[in-house]
Amino acid sequence: MVLQDKRIAIFNIANKYSIAWAIAQAMDRQGAELVLGFQNERARGKVESLIPELSRPPLALVECDVTNDAQIEAAVDIVQAAAGKLDGLVHALAFAPREALERPYIDTSREAFSTALDISAYSLVALSRAFRGLLNPGAGIVTLTYYGADKVIPNYNVMGVAKAALEASVRYLASDLGPEQVRVNAISAGPINTLAARGVSGFVDILDYHSEKAPLRRNVESREVGDTAVFLVSDLASGITGETIFVDTGFNIMGL
Repeated sequence: MVLQDKRIAIFNIANKYSIAWAIAQAMDRQGAELVLGFQNERARGKVESLIPELSRPPLALVECDVTNDAQIEAAVDIVQAAAGKLDGLVHALAFAPREALERPYIDTSREAFSTALDISAYSLVALSRAFRGLLNPGAGIVTLTYYGADKVIPNYNVMGVAKAALEASVRYLASDLGPEQVRVNAISAGPINTLAARGVSGFVDILDYHSEKAPLRRNVESREVGDTAVFLVSDLASGITGETIFVDTGFNIMGL
């Protein structure tokens, strides 16, 4: 098991359909000891109900609203007390107000733009900085992005801009943390039918188009994203940093 005795913190798990949960399951299968983050008390019960599906209980459950610096600092204290040092940090959260995903990008309000960029991109910076002192040499930070950062995807709008900022942040953080032997990478996952993804208008059409055009003629499974996250935080990826790895059944290579 490639993550045996590794300690990984995952922020944040929303429900059993979330990619973050698929990552947690994949890491659990590979022997990792996990810290599981959740946004608020409403989400706590959903995460607690999933724990019996893991082979071992998590080291800690940690509430962390990434828009609240005090909560991030409190989360660091909880993780340090429960896990000591970390070998991996997974950033698996994003948000944009619904109206910003329903209207054309040109109509994005200043408030919606700020919210999307804060939660979807800046939070990676905030978490990386806060947990920097807990990361062992060789640790890996992994975040989740999407092809909408590179190309225009209908109705993805401000989230595409936020993901572009996230991918740039991966590169700059990789440069900042490289001297400490901490790696930072992103997984660009193909469309997956999560509750969050359904907030994008026409998402079912995107799924159908993706499976029709991708070389593998299917959509990616959350399990496959989880397995890639395992690889990126493991010692097998010790020479990889600052990269965006596509896990999208090959869709990104196609022109038409």
